[in-house]
Amino acid sequence: MTSPARILVVAATSHELAPPGDWIGALCGVGPVEAAVRTARAITEHRPDVLLHVGIAGARRRWGCAPGTLVVGERSRYCDLGDLPAEWAPRDLTPSAALLQLVRDQLPHARCTCIGTSGRVGGTSDCDVEAMEGFAVLRAAQLAGVPAIEVRAISNDIEEPDRTRWQFGVALAAIVDITPPLVAALRTTRPHHA
Repeated sequence: MTSPARILVVAATSHELAPPGDWIGALCGVGPVEAAVRTARAITEHRPDVLLHVGIAGARRRWGCAPGTLVVGERSRYCDLGDLPAEWAPRDLTPSAALLQLVRDQLPHARCTCIGTSGRVGGTSDCDVEAMEGFAVLRAAQLAGVPAIEVRAISNDIEEPDRTRWQFGVALAAIVDITPPLVAALRTTRPHHA
């Protein structure tokens, strides 16, 4: 009999991380640098079978996402590299097809798209969803050989400059609520199946 997979749930802040459950929780901090370093440390310390990165994000107004809409990252793009040659540093990562399908099956109403990562708000231009840590977290997992995926809840329009209009509470509640069922599904999956 195989033991359940060890799941590491990584979030930038404690508000995005669900209360402790059948998983290991880790805070990666805000921004790509902190996220990469802290995630690499958490992976070394906990040796997970699968990593689930959760958090809130902004979406382009044209995409028409209501606050609280869940988004599954079918790809992660690092947008701060500009026009540097791709061979100097990777800029796109994708989860395995099996892991992506498992998460999509658990969240059939979630939207799937590329999630851009930038160290500044509005720093993406070629992605409809933007966050500040995703690529860094997934890259740390990739280098450690740990299957990983990013799931976000929309809190705001990227173009909205008035942060009092951002719906943090709605997005935080959505991401915290879906973490336990997602982890339960992931625990039945072994890394070679993810």
